[in-house]
Amino acid sequence: DMDGVVYRGSALIPGAREFIRRMLEGGYRFLFLTNNSEQTPLDLLRKLEGMGIEGLTEAHFLTSALATAAFLAQQQPRGSAFVIGGAGLTTALSNAGFSLTEKNPDFVVVGKTRNYNFDLISRAAYLIQHGARFIATNPDVVDPTESGFLEPACGSLLAPIERATGKKPYIVGKPNAMMMLVARKALGAHSADTVMIGDRMDTDIVGGMEAGMTTCLVLSGVSTRETVAQFPYRPTHIFENLGEIDPEAV
Repeated sequence: DMDGVVYRGSALIPGAREFIRRMLEGGYRFLFLTNNSEQTPLDLLRKLEGMGIEGLTEAHFLTSALATAAFLAQQQPRGSAFVIGGAGLTTALSNAGFSLTEKNPDFVVVGKTRNYNFDLISRAAYLIQHGARFIATNPDVVDPTESGFLEPACGSLLAPIERATGKKPYIVGKPNAMMMLVARKALGAHSADTVMIGDRMDTDIVGGMEAGMTTCLVLSGVSTRETVAQFPYRPTHIFENLGEIDPEAV
């Protein structure tokens, strides 16, 4: 994962740079698997480069926007969508052959965005009520920031549309194991040899667990030692941050 694992907002989390360097120098195959649908892989690459992390490529990143676009392209090739979301989501859908429209779309697709208002909610609800299929990139209700504030995320944007339509979306991103399966396929790895590292019990850890992976919870983001006890499942390991993780030991 990225938010709450590698960085919080624009602040790099202690130990993250060193961990990524160990991964690169050790020749480990890895992906940054993020529910963030606002940014493209190039955006994320440049963000990490700006934090002093070198040696990565766009191929190291798999976003919920890319996973959503791949899923919809399988469901209805060259379909159409009304999108509430950032450039990462609209770019991924366009690159997958989708036309973006407000008129009779096949899908209404919602991802995190700061450009959110009553008109968008109203239009999305109308289209869903008239047959468009409701899709979301991820269920996260909040995302961590460098100040410690948990800002509204995609799940918060879904809530009024769900209430207005009485319908729930199909969510492609974590904890849907589809994200893990796409990542594992890209890595060419078996689930028993794959480790999922994340900061959220309700997305990263449960998704990795259901995909048969070893799971590592880091306490640098959303979940805490106290909230872990609220869930009926446990991560394989718990660490304060990435810097504590030895790739050879997990």
